[in-house]
Amino acid sequence: MPPRVRNLDEVDQTVMVPWDATSAEQARAELRASLADQRVADGTLDEAVQVISELVANAVQHAGPMAGDVLRVHWTLRKGVVEVDVTDGGSDSTPQPVRITPWQTRGRGLRIVRAYAHEWGYLDQPNGARTVWAALGGPSRRRTR
Repeated sequence: MPPRVRNLDEVDQTVMVPWDATSAEQARAELRASLADQRVADGTLDEAVQVISELVANAVQHAGPMAGDVLRVHWTLRKGVVEVDVTDGGSDSTPQPVRITPWQTRGRGLRIVRAYAHEWGYLDQPNGARTVWAALGGPSRRRTR
């Protein structure tokens, strides 16, 4: 779906990606292309790209797909704040950063999200789906959980 541009510096875009670890690369590329010409600060853009990658990877690792074996990847840009979110088919586990040790090779995804994001959280949908979101470059209009 092409991005909706409300004003010169506002974007609202959704893409559906396969429920597959390789989809993180597609999500990063789509996000970067969408926001590249929108005067987003380089640091905020780079952080948003990293965060969307972590959220897609976490959805594939810890949750099920939505109908059609897909994930919904969405982002908005308003007044310099980039909000990204990934919706999956839901999970029995709760998204939370885990305690890590220097020897672990996995488990740093939500710590990375938390480090870059101004705010982050998740919303459980009535249909069992879950959306994990993060705001970069400033506060979100959402409430954190």
